[in-house]
Amino acid sequence: MFLRGILLFHSFTSLWNAIEAAPYEGQARLTPEGPDDWQKYVRSPPSPIVYPARIVASYTQGNVTNPEGLFTGKGSTLFTRNAPTNATSPDIPPTIVVDFGQNIAGYLSVSFGGSYNSTPGRPGIRLAFSETLEYLTDFSDFSRGYNGDTITPGSDQIAVSAQPYTWKDAHGCEYGNQVCADGFHGFRYVKVYLDALAADAPYTTSYGQVAVKSMSMNFSGYLGTPETFTGWFKSSDEQLNQWWFDGVYTTDLCTDIFGVNDTDPRNSASPSIIGKLVLHDGAKRDRDPYVGDLAVSARTSYLSHDIPLATRNVLADLADHQRADGWIPPASINGYTLPLLDYPLWWVVCSYDLFMYTGDTAYIQQYYPNIIKVLDTFYPSITDSRTQLLSKGFGVSGGYGDYAFIGRTGPVTYYNALYVLALQNAATIANFLSNDTDAARWTSRAQLVSSAINTYNFDSSVGAFYDGTCGDSYCNTHAQDGNSLSIVTGVANSSRANSVLSYLSQANARPYGNAFYDNDVVSGGYSQRVYAFVSYFEIEARFIAGQADTALEEIRRLYGWMSTHDPEITQWEGIGPNGQPYEGAYTSMAHGWGTGIVPVLTNYILGVIPSGHGFSIYTIKPVPGDIEWAKGVVPTPKGPITVNWQQKKVLGLFFLTATAPAGTQGTVYVPVSNSTVPVYLDSIPIPNSAHERDFEEGGVGYVSVSISDSLTHTISVGYNAGP
Repeated sequence: MFLRGILLFHSFTSLWNAIEAAPYEGQARLTPEGPDDWQKYVRSPPSPIVYPARIVASYTQGNVTNPEGLFTGKGSTLFTRNAPTNATSPDIPPTIVVDFGQNIAGYLSVSFGGSYNSTPGRPGIRLAFSETLEYLTDFSDFSRGYNGDTITPGSDQIAVSAQPYTWKDAHGCEYGNQVCADGFHGFRYVKVYLDALAADAPYTTSYGQVAVKSMSMNFSGYLGTPETFTGWFKSSDEQLNQWWFDGVYTTDLCTDIFGVNDTDPRNSASPSIIGKLVLHDGAKRDRDPYVGDLAVSARTSYLSHDIPLATRNVLADLADHQRADGWIPPASINGYTLPLLDYPLWWVVCSYDLFMYTGDTAYIQQYYPNIIKVLDTFYPSITDSRTQLLSKGFGVSGGYGDYAFIGRTGPVTYYNALYVLALQNAATIANFLSNDTDAARWTSRAQLVSSAINTYNFDSSVGAFYDGTCGDSYCNTHAQDGNSLSIVTGVANSSRANSVLSYLSQANARPYGNAFYDNDVVSGGYSQRVYAFVSYFEIEARFIAGQADTALEEIRRLYGWMSTHDPEITQWEGIGPNGQPYEGAYTSMAHGWGTGIVPVLTNYILGVIPSGHGFSIYTIKPVPGDIEWAKGVVPTPKGPITVNWQQKKVLGLFFLTATAPAGTQGTVYVPVSNSTVPVYLDSIPIPNSAHERDFEEGGVGYVSVSISDSLTHTISVGYNAGP
C-alpha cells in the first residue's frame, strides 16, 4: 500500500506536553451534521413473520375475486376455474402475483379458507417463486428441483383441502411422490395460480374453487433489526447511506442455519456443518458457504452485527477438510472436491480478516498449521521455478477453476497478486504468534512474487498488468481482478497504480459498473460482465491511491444500477450485457459477495481499518472525496470506535472527533490542503515547526496523531474547534 503526502507527527502525549495553547480565531466553524437516525435505513423485517406488500395488479388474470383480500385481510381471495364446455372455450388459470416488497428468504405459509370442487380430486394451487418479475413464469426463476432433487418441476403443488387450514411449505410430498413442494425459497414475488399437474392425478385437479385468506413467510435469515446492529454508517450522501444498509440486509439474508434441503445443489450437505450457523454465498442459490465470497460478505457481517460464528464455522469446516497436499476446498459441494485454484488463498485472507476484525486468537492458534500447509506445500507445487510465479498448468492446477471459472492459463496476475496478499496476511499472523522464521519467509516470498509480477506481467503499452498467457505469449487482455489486487497489495507502485486505474476507467467502464475484462479475448461477453465481488477490490484500490472521486463515481454507477433495477435493495451476484442479470434466471440477486459497499464506506469514507488483531491497533483515515460529512460506529471486541467528521473542502476546513475503547492504540489521519493551514488537537494548535509538510504536486497531505486512551479527541484543520 502506498500513501500520498503522509505527514507523521509525535504521539498524542508528546504533543500535549510539547506545544502551547493559543486559540485560533478568524475561521467560521463547521456546523454539526444531522441526527443519528440511521435506523431509518434498516431493511430487515420487524419480525420473523413477513406479510405481502402488495398484489401486482397487471399480472392478475382469469376468474379471481377480491385479489387483494389476502393482502389487506378484507375477505378471502377466490380462485375459480370451471372446466371448459367445449374446445373453443377459454381456459385461463386464475392467477395473482404477490409482491413481498423486497427479497426475502424462508418458508411460505398460506391460510386457506377451504376449497370446493364438483368433480373428484382437490383443486390444485401451484406456486412459482422469483426474485424478479422478468423471470417470473409458471415456474420459479431457479428451482432447486432442477439441481439434484427432482420432486418438483419448478413449482410447488398444493392439493387444497375442503376445510379451512394453514399450509406450510416443507420439502416433501403429500402423497407418496405426488403433490410435492420444495420447502425453502429465496424470492420477492410468488405467483399463485389454480392448476394441477397431470402427474398429480387423482389427488389434484385444475378445476374448482379455492379461497385464500392470507399469506405470510417465515423469515429464516438473520433478523437484523435496529437493536441488533453493533456498527453503522451515515454520511451526507443519502444514497450511500441506504446502499450501506442494503448491503447489510443482503448479507443477513445469507446468514442462516445450514439445512440439508436448503442448499443448491443438493449434494452440498455435510454432516460437519448441518445445523450450524453459516454465511451462505446467496439467499436463493447456491446456499452453500463458499470461502471466496467471505472475503467481502464476512467483512460486511463483522462491521454490522456481532455474529462472527457464522463465518468462523465455515472457515473451520473447510480447514478441517484440508487435503494432504495442503489444498483447502472452496465449499462443501461435491464432498469438498470442487477444484478451485484461488479459494485456498481466500481461506488464508478470510482467516486473517476473522483475526483482525474479531480478535479470535483461538481460531488462529488452532488453524495456523493449515496456513503453513497451504502456503508452503500446495502453492510451491504449482510455482514456476524460473519466474517464482504461480503458473496455471503446473502440477495439479491445469484443470482447476476460480471464482468465475475463467479459462485462463500461465502466470495469471490475479492468482499471483492474491498469493502476495495471502503471504502478507500470514506474515502478520506469524508475527503475532512470535513465529519469526515463518513471518520472514512469507514476507520474503511476497516481495519475490511482487517483483516477478512487475518484471514479467506488466504491459507498458497500455499501462496495466496482463491477465495470463495464450500459448507461449501473454494474452492481449487485462483483468480487473489482478490489476486491482496489485494495488491493494502494494505490488504496483504509485506510478503504476495510477496508470492501472486510469486504464480501467478508460477500458472497462460500463453504465452499470466496471467490467472484469477489457475485451473478449478469454471468452465472449466478458467485456460486458460486471462482478461487484472484484469491483470491491478496484474501488478499494482507488481509495488507497487517493482517488476518492473515481471510487465514488464507480460506486454510484454499480450500486445505483442494482438499487434501481428489480428486485432493488439486495445486491447481485453478477451483471451482464445491458445491465441484465448475467446468468439470466439462474443469477442470485441477493449475494453476499456483492456487498463491498459496506466495508469500503466504513474503511475508507468513515476511515476505520484494523491494523492489529481485534482492532487492538487501528487507523482512522478518511478519504472524503465529495462527501461533506460522515459518522458512524465500528464494533470491536473491546467496545466501539466512534467517528464523526465534517469538511468544507473549498475552504480547506476539516473537523474530526473520535473515541476508541481502552486498551487499544490508534493513529488518526486528517487531510490538509497546504503546508501552512493550522491544525489543532483538542483545541491546542500544532505548530508548523513541529513537523515537515511535503506534498506531491497537486496531492493532498495527511497529518497523523497517535491515540492510546479511551477519551474523545478532536482534530481540526483550518480553524479552532475549541470553546
